[in-house]
Amino acid sequence: MHIQLMTDGGADIPKRLSDEAAVRTVPLYLYFGDQEYRTGTTIDLETFYRKMASSDKLPQSSAPNPHDFYQAYKHVEPETPIIMLSLSNGLSVTYENAVRGKQMLLEEEPDRQIEVINSKTASCGLALLLHEAKTKVNEQYTYEQLVQHLRDRVEQTSTLFVLKTLENLILGGRLDRVKGTIAKTLNIKPLMRGSDEGTIEVTEKVRGDKKSIRRFIEQIGAYTKDFEGKVLAMSHCNAESRAKKVLEEIKQHYPFKDTYLTEMGPLIATYAGEGGLVISFFND
Repeated sequence: MHIQLMTDGGADIPKRLSDEAAVRTVPLYLYFGDQEYRTGTTIDLETFYRKMASSDKLPQSSAPNPHDFYQAYKHVEPETPIIMLSLSNGLSVTYENAVRGKQMLLEEEPDRQIEVINSKTASCGLALLLHEAKTKVNEQYTYEQLVQHLRDRVEQTSTLFVLKTLENLILGGRLDRVKGTIAKTLNIKPLMRGSDEGTIEVTEKVRGDKKSIRRFIEQIGAYTKDFEGKVLAMSHCNAESRAKKVLEEIKQHYPFKDTYLTEMGPLIATYAGEGGLVISFFND
């Protein structure tokens, strides 16, 4: 059985995975002043970073609306079941709009099979879940088995963040300017994680970039001891060489079966700032 995998612009997916799994993505909206863009459609990453560098304000973003999801579902053949893996409901109304879009289509076509799953993660965390979905489709999981398996995997997903700069958090109002200035002066680097509810919480405040990266890598061992058959996904904010170096260090410490590396899209990059890294893997 063919199953259509879908996600939204909160996901950062390596091209090889997107191609292999034939993932369809519903873009988010991005605003630089009064200019509207759709992520991955009417603005590419090169243009995004150029506009970010020339602006003294961060862009604003908004979720796809229910009609966007309705249209995306409707473009899938009616006999093909759909699984939509959505950006965490703790970070955006994207999930709620994806559900409303599903309801809109089911009013017209009640026999459609559409499951919307709140991933409780973002960025490469969604890539990890899409990789898992692709793997299980290849293993001939039924639609019902795959839906339940992915819901279980959502609860086992660990997503960790480390920032190199606090500038974007301060500009975006996510960090008080006075506290942010003090933290910058002291060279504080926050380590964060995706919470069980799908929000982002600070776990540690580490002084210095090298020490923060060391702790970032050490943290993995607190979540999993069994690496056989596991995949780690990483995304970076305009820092490919930094990301590759950290990924090599991770692989030296932990024998993951496979790894994915991709660049952050505009949503996560806006707040992560240059040099920010995110990793996702399944815990024990």
